[in-house]
Amino acid sequence: MSDLKVLSVASEIFPLVKTGGLGDVVGALPRALQAEAIDMRVLVPGYPAVMAKLGAAETVLDFDDLFGGSVRVLAARFEGLSLFVVEAPHLYDRPGGPYQSALGRDWPDNAERFAALGWVARAFGSGAISAWRPAIVHAHDWQAALAPTYLALTGQNRPATVITIHNVAFQGQFPAAMLSRLRLPESAFAADGVEYYGAIGFLKAGLFYADAITTVSPTYAREIQTPESGMGLDGLLRHRADRLIGIVNGIDEAIWDPASDLHLAARYGRRRLGPRRHNRVALQQRFGLDHHPGPLFAVISRLTWQKGMDLLLEALPGLIAGGGQLVLLGAGDATLEAAFADAARGHAGRVGCDFGYDEPLAHLIQGGADALLMPSRFEPCGLTQLYGLRYGAVPIVARVGGLADTIIDANDAALADRVATGFQFAPVHVDALTDAIARAQTAFHNRAAWRAMQRRGMSRKLGWSARAPAYAALYRRLIAEGDRPKNRAEGDRPKNRAEGDRPKNRAEGDRPKNRAGDSI
Repeated sequence: MSDLKVLSVASEIFPLVKTGGLGDVVGALPRALQAEAIDMRVLVPGYPAVMAKLGAAETVLDFDDLFGGSVRVLAARFEGLSLFVVEAPHLYDRPGGPYQSALGRDWPDNAERFAALGWVARAFGSGAISAWRPAIVHAHDWQAALAPTYLALTGQNRPATVITIHNVAFQGQFPAAMLSRLRLPESAFAADGVEYYGAIGFLKAGLFYADAITTVSPTYAREIQTPESGMGLDGLLRHRADRLIGIVNGIDEAIWDPASDLHLAARYGRRRLGPRRHNRVALQQRFGLDHHPGPLFAVISRLTWQKGMDLLLEALPGLIAGGGQLVLLGAGDATLEAAFADAARGHAGRVGCDFGYDEPLAHLIQGGADALLMPSRFEPCGLTQLYGLRYGAVPIVARVGGLADTIIDANDAALADRVATGFQFAPVHVDALTDAIARAQTAFHNRAAWRAMQRRGMSRKLGWSARAPAYAALYRRLIAEGDRPKNRAEGDRPKNRAEGDRPKNRAEGDRPKNRAGDSI
């Protein structure tokens, strides 16, 4: 029996290009699905970082003119991954990041850049390569969301389609005047189509046209069906709730393994935690901290309102007063960066910051910190807390999204039952965060109990092998449903959204941006 063919469509993939957890997920899932007899190949843009790492490649498709220039699609292998790379110099060959210039501004042609990705996926799904025609096209986030849209508008005899929401806050909205430019028919510009508050909504379109919707944790799947967390898409998601499931992300346990991680000063394991102290010392030295005996807290995060970094600043005096230290790795809002820099100067030897992202340093932080802070206001899944569990950095998390699904709070019952793996707090407010930090500081000084909590976290099954069966079952269920109609039956169409389903005058800072480097 031949493997089920699945085309994964995404704007980034680790280890070729990564701005966040999206890249990690897209890079790890194909390997995990091999054990489920699924042949997943990944379609990605040919950014300079991708093209520079490709070795031998074969041209499998050509387009004479795709949004302003000729395009080749290359088939290649890289570190065990099967790739299709969209080589389109007019769209992707430029300095800067996948979504923004070096100045931090969105590329003005992002609509065309990611519509091209969807259009190429449409060609694969329509049988452009007879030797490898996917039975499923799986799109990730708004950048790939026109793949299920184009396929649904193409007609029958198409593959089944899935879209995964990694962060509903990033939706890809573009002017309605671009409809024909993006090769979308006028009939699609409707509430039952691509129209979204008078604009073209890439994510909205994908959610409407895809045969199934997944997101990255069960709690987040419930949250995004509410006006508070749905970012204006809650009405559509409630209507399609029978097609929406939450599957918690996994991690690559080969890359994230403290027993073999070369980025650590000392390697260790669940049954041999002693060497971990050498990483703690190395981390203190790296950030210029005193060799202090209290708990060493860590943050690896974008510095944004979503991540609750303003709350951490408010809670920081209590953390210091309780005998703690803090190391921070991240970048983001300039005001927050300046505030943490001030905190480092004001608490020399107790607070250290590195503004940016450094993959080896992230590993050392996980291997040396005692506790990991994630006070997010919303968190679709989160991978950082999973790495923390794997490395024995006890997570302290807000009770939202995937954080609620992956961490067991060290309350009295959980401690008595010996199941606690970290600390949760709610509501997402400075007082609750301060209380969680204080609970962790108290627990830290009970060394036997703290070690037991570390070992419980490290024993959890966090890899993709535990998640892949859920994706495989979804794909096979979609195949069993049979042919795909050109247009879904009227009964499957969302009703016209009532005004009450629309978000009320979101502040400008709350509006979805046309990028997804902030995904997960």
